[in-house]
Amino acid sequence: MKLTEGRRDDARAPLTQPHQLRTDQGEIRVERDDRAHALPPDHTQAILEVTKEVAAVLKTSGCPFALVGSVAAYAHGIPVRLQHDTDFAVRREDADTVTELLRERGIRIVDPPEDWLVKARSGGEEIDLIFSLAGRPVTTELLGRALTLPVDSVHMPVIEPTDLMTVRLAALSEHHCDFGALLPVARGLRERVDWARVRAETEGLPMAEAFLYLLELLDVIPRAGAAGAGAGGTATPGGGSGDE
Repeated sequence: MKLTEGRRDDARAPLTQPHQLRTDQGEIRVERDDRAHALPPDHTQAILEVTKEVAAVLKTSGCPFALVGSVAAYAHGIPVRLQHDTDFAVRREDADTVTELLRERGIRIVDPPEDWLVKARSGGEEIDLIFSLAGRPVTTELLGRALTLPVDSVHMPVIEPTDLMTVRLAALSEHHCDFGALLPVARGLRERVDWARVRAETEGLPMAEAFLYLLELLDVIPRAGAAGAGAGGTATPGGGSGDE
């Protein structure tokens, strides 16, 4: 059966739009262009597998570390979709040690132009070993506050909620300010975060302060200065705190 392409109403139509093919029997068949771009696949499980692989190597190093970024939010129970990479915080003085261990494990190390992290790749997924979070050095104290949590059944240290929110807010800027991605994380962690400490550590950062004000307007967190404005709870119209 011979197929001939039917007339398009708009020759400039996007390749993702379906078009008609007419058979020599006069039948009309609708097909999509083979070049249409599909949505990116969900990398969640692949990223989790790489996370477990890297954590196993880091555990053998004897160096303190903690899972950070979106995978850390996932470990804390936030239903985020993992799409980009897995991030681990390590001290700068330990970077060479853990990098060499990863290389020995067959993980490819990529030298980035930035001087605050080391990049690696495994199974097509990206790995970031970070020793400066939002311009602040990774310290023994920060790593010491990490919580041991299961990540897809493998236990590993995960940055604690207050530090996670502080780092995420401090990273906001005029060039990267996605409140939409951060809002569900704040909602999910709100009762486990010391918001007074977050405010203190992000004071003077316009984007962070704007996001905290948004959380107040949405009654996700208490207003600054209100009773219960420290750790956990949400603001109520009467100025106290409660749970949603």
